[in-house]
Amino acid sequence: MPNSTQSNPPHHQRNDTADSLNRPNGGRGDDHNLDAATKVTDRRMSIMKSSKSILLRSQTSDFDHNRWLFETKGTYGVSNAFRPKDNESESFPYSHNDFEMSIDDFISKPWKPLSRKTKVAATILSPYRILVGIRFVVLVLFLSWRVKNPNKDAMWLWGMSMVYEIWFAFSWILDQLPKLNPVNRSTDLAALHEKFEQASPVNPLGKSDLPGIDVFVSTADPEKEPPLVTANTILSILAINYPIEKLCYYISDDGGALLTFEAMAEAVNFAQFWVPFCRKHNIEPRNPDSYFSIKGDPTKNKKRPDFVKDRRWIKREYDEFKVKINGLSESIQKRCDAFNKREERKERKIAKEQNLDQPINIAKASWMADGTHWPGTWTFPCPDHKKGDHAGIIQVMSKFPENDPVYGHMDEKSLDFTGIDIRLPLFVYVSREKRPGYDHIKKVGAMNAMVRASAILSNGPFIMNLDCDHYIYNSLALREGMCFMMDRGGDRICYIQFPQRFEGIDPSDRYANHNTVFFDGNMRALDGLQGPVYVGTGCLFRRFALYGFHPPRANEYAGLFGQIKYPAPHIQAQSDDDEEQPLNVHPDLNLHKKFGNSAMFSDYIPVCEFQARPLMDHKSVKNGRLHGSLLAPRPPLDAPTIAEAVAVIECWYILHIPLKH
Repeated sequence: MPNSTQSNPPHHQRNDTADSLNRPNGGRGDDHNLDAATKVTDRRMSIMKSSKSILLRSQTSDFDHNRWLFETKGTYGVSNAFRPKDNESESFPYSHNDFEMSIDDFISKPWKPLSRKTKVAATILSPYRILVGIRFVVLVLFLSWRVKNPNKDAMWLWGMSMVYEIWFAFSWILDQLPKLNPVNRSTDLAALHEKFEQASPVNPLGKSDLPGIDVFVSTADPEKEPPLVTANTILSILAINYPIEKLCYYISDDGGALLTFEAMAEAVNFAQFWVPFCRKHNIEPRNPDSYFSIKGDPTKNKKRPDFVKDRRWIKREYDEFKVKINGLSESIQKRCDAFNKREERKERKIAKEQNLDQPINIAKASWMADGTHWPGTWTFPCPDHKKGDHAGIIQVMSKFPENDPVYGHMDEKSLDFTGIDIRLPLFVYVSREKRPGYDHIKKVGAMNAMVRASAILSNGPFIMNLDCDHYIYNSLALREGMCFMMDRGGDRICYIQFPQRFEGIDPSDRYANHNTVFFDGNMRALDGLQGPVYVGTGCLFRRFALYGFHPPRANEYAGLFGQIKYPAPHIQAQSDDDEEQPLNVHPDLNLHKKFGNSAMFSDYIPVCEFQARPLMDHKSVKNGRLHGSLLAPRPPLDAPTIAEAVAVIECWYILHIPLKH
């Protein structure tokens, strides 16, 4: 259960004597001291023949322990000490596990882990283990006494109670076993930036090579889920710290309400000022309602002199935004009444001209601002326009941004966004089709519809889902999630569950709304067993895993207990020829599966699988992709693409697996 915490710096080895040798005059001021320091160094590290300036990593200033082992032919270290054999020169590559490796592999581009797993401190975990052990002994003694002392007057009642007590004791033991070895996880955002967003020969401009992410927000009823809360959630994710051209946002309105649609339109208009404001002043959290409710000094750690002026201006704009959102229901009703009266007058005029005496029955429709019927649910339900019976809707509220940054300028009526990227990610309103007689499966069905629609429109290899009342508190959360997905072996991770934190809770938390035991105890414990559960929101998925495919594995296991190990077919085929693995070569892609009748949807499946692979930055990385493979801009959306996305969210679109011939 990787947390969205701030990344911890890696532990570097440091030698003060070697550090002093790199300073002029040995840090003292005369040659005699330099010679003395050199002699001390020779006595302490007699096997080292190179100075610190040669042994430093190329990207960092820490001691290159791998190179030191290589040059001194060190004989200790596990899985990280590769040295030439005694009868080989240092320039001759050393073969390790069928991989040709040399000193250049460690000097030219040393590999850095993007995430780390650390155990809980023994001072915290040992008392808990002791307590669990004491409780276990007491429980065994109690059950033994209960078994040896039956109640002969009511044997059936005693027998039933014994079964229940033994079962509860067994379930308690199962619950405690994972908690004996919980783990913590940390990320290295600097290493992520260095690997994916630094200039290189294949990426001279230093554009982001990170994969795309599609963010899903689910809502169903604007009366139960206020549009202002949903709008604040949308604003928090629109302003997240991630490459803008790689992000796409979708809101699923399962009720098809015009109120939700217009509230999202207002949110996009306000986001044109709120998002650049957050980027300019590094605002946290980026939910405006939560940000303006924080008690304390808002100018803390703010360096720009115009922050106070900008904050006052954006606060006034947000107050006006709240008034607009809260008044949408009334304004929509007035507009609909005006349009319905106009339609009624037209019908009466036509009936009067034709001398018709029949009563005029006009459905009270819900009208959009452009004077057309809303295709979703109307305020006064009627056939084809009510809950459970309405057409599918896809509205693109903000198009794909430019691939290059678009910087703002000085504006007297708004804020000064000079040098600030003012682009907004793609934002799409989705309401799937619903018809009587179909099982729509509530939120799960809405998620399935968004998976299909987003595959057509953006096809992000990763998916983040949120509820309409859960916002992103840490703007770097998606980057930290990518540290796990893009790390070595990350292609075998299905999803990452982030913890939930709640606001507006009394200080004593009398009802345990913080869920501290669950998120900080149970989920960390299950993470130690590689099995954290999905809690329904705040989860980063691998899209390819949602399609039902198996993760890539280097080895297959056979036998009754899996004791027979042999290379997987795709790994063995890849080792036979050194050619690059083609895009559509994956063992699961050859299965006879059919994903509906959308050819575009099926064609995009291997694309998202390829884009979700980690970088092939080392010879030992299998199933990887090359640097710069995700730098091309997205093609703009056209009418046929949007029409295909509408087709895959219709209620008759069913995924099925045909029989093999």
